[in-house]
Amino acid sequence: ESTRRVACARGRRRGRGFVKPRARTMPTPSVVLATAGYDHTVRFWEATRGVCYRTLQYGDSQVNKLEITPDKQYLAAAGNPHVRLFEVNTSNPQPVSSYDGHTGNVTAVGFEQHGRWMYTGSEDGTVKIWDLRAGGCQREYESRGAVTSVVLHPNGSELMSADQNGNIRVWDLTANACSCELVPEVGTAVQSLTVASDGSLVVAGNSKGTCYVWKLQPGSKTTAHFEPLHKLQAHDGYVLKCLLSPDCRLLATTSSDKTIKLWNLDEFKLERVLEGHQRWVWDCVFSVDAAYLVTASSDTTARLWDCSTGEAIRVYSGHHKAAVCCALNDSAVESAVDDVKADQDE
Repeated sequence: ESTRRVACARGRRRGRGFVKPRARTMPTPSVVLATAGYDHTVRFWEATRGVCYRTLQYGDSQVNKLEITPDKQYLAAAGNPHVRLFEVNTSNPQPVSSYDGHTGNVTAVGFEQHGRWMYTGSEDGTVKIWDLRAGGCQREYESRGAVTSVVLHPNGSELMSADQNGNIRVWDLTANACSCELVPEVGTAVQSLTVASDGSLVVAGNSKGTCYVWKLQPGSKTTAHFEPLHKLQAHDGYVLKCLLSPDCRLLATTSSDKTIKLWNLDEFKLERVLEGHQRWVWDCVFSVDAAYLVTASSDTTARLWDCSTGEAIRVYSGHHKAAVCCALNDSAVESAVDDVKADQDE
């Protein structure tokens, strides 16, 4: 496996650092919820009332993925082939930074826990690490296929990537090399990867509707061994996203069959089927307490689901084409839930 450290095209900064001096600063919302897709817009929503309060234009391309920084100050929007960084709490409609270096669709984006660096994956076959303080691409890892998913291990020192050829690789950031490689099903694209917040499990969902589950050594500084734990036939169609809940009790899977399924991790039994979307469901994200799930679909809507009842509490309507990604940062989720309940009682 070839890896190399390169000085990629540097991220361009606009304004002074990451702050636009003339932008009007708004109060930091307790819940930041954003969606995007094929209508070239990013929309911010009042999560409890379902109202869009801000729309950003993303003129270059569709938006494939969204991620909010841990401090809720910035939103990364990944398109083709750029990543743009927008301010969350100002009226500035322009990106404050652009990350240019990929040559294909950017299919994955995320941040390390302190927001010091960002990682991306692309159909150009590379995984890149970007320094958000100094700017620019610091590292590039080459895969042998179009990258579909990248996740950061909770140990903070390993990235895991998946590709359309069915490969899963672990990139050791300390050794700056690929430390582990496995192929759960030869020739079957892995669409999504997720790793448990305690580092105990990794799940991969593929284009045949199957989820593979491996057990890892919790607390380990390196991932030396994937112990096969379970094989789950989750959907008849593609698994488009799989996501372990923050409390490590549930696995959510979204699919081309228009449904979302919630699985209990104790015995991998189906707990809930969330039905309501009319087309493919591309993305999902849990609330911090794992009580709620937001999903994005080709039917142009996003939805907020109660995981305990399977009920869709809110429908976010406003996109004119497929909504394929969503991002949520909800440090004050309890108060938001109370607001939803109060609205329902009215």
